Amino acid sequence: MTRTVVIAGVGPGLGESLARTFAAEGCQVALFARSADYIEELAADLPDPGEGLAVRTDLTDVDRIREGFDTVRKAFGPVDVLVNHASAPSWKGLMDLSVEEFERAWAVNGRGAFVCSQEAVADMLETGGGTVIFTGATSAVRSLGGAIGFTAAKFAARGMAMDMAQEFGPEGIHVAHVVIDGQIDSPSVREQFSDRGDDTFLDPDEMAETYWHLVERDAVGTRPFEVHITNGPRNSEFI
Repeated sequence: MTRTVVIAGVGPGLGESLARTFAAEGCQVALFARSADYIEELAADLPDPGEGLAVRTDLTDVDRIREGFDTVRKAFGPVDVLVNHASAPSWKGLMDLSVEEFERAWAVNGRGAFVCSQEAVADMLETGGGTVIFTGATSAVRSLGGAIGFTAAKFAARGMAMDMAQEFGPEGIHVAHVVIDGQIDSPSVREQFSDRGDDTFLDPDEMAETYWHLVERDAVGTRPFEVHITNGPRNSEFI
């Protein structure tokens, strides 16, 4: 079965690993991001037997999101899998964060995921099922202090995922939330945390396999809602 996948928010690291993993499994993969050059290059380089489509999309713009999904449908057909992967960092506390900064974190992590989910779930209801995965963070389940915009937005996204899982599970739509509790391996992260050992970092390719496993669970009756990926390779668990 060829699945049509939308990854909303693609960049180097886990986003790229997700695209490559899903393509290697035979999916048609649509890449949403503001950086057209990067996603066009990645779409052209995805492994067989998958196929890539670069869709330049500002995930803070509701109309652009809806246009992006129309583009995907015209190229690939209805959406079977959505990964709400976009994230807007906001590392300030209550008194230092502006309203505009707070709203931007919400626009990407909250409203953007909401609109993407509306579009994808509409397709899934027509076709009889699918998968929606939210990429979360430590801040989605445990406040770290001093990052109120990011924490509020990630808590909101987790709440949306939970509500959707309850509403649409009976319709055959699997909704899951992935808590990423650690630093994803990349050259910039290794430079920033140069004093840490290799086993500190999360391998994005291994993480992408966990996402794919959630998609494969569509065919079974028992579906996990939350996966918690912690520091260290091969160290994820279903909770």
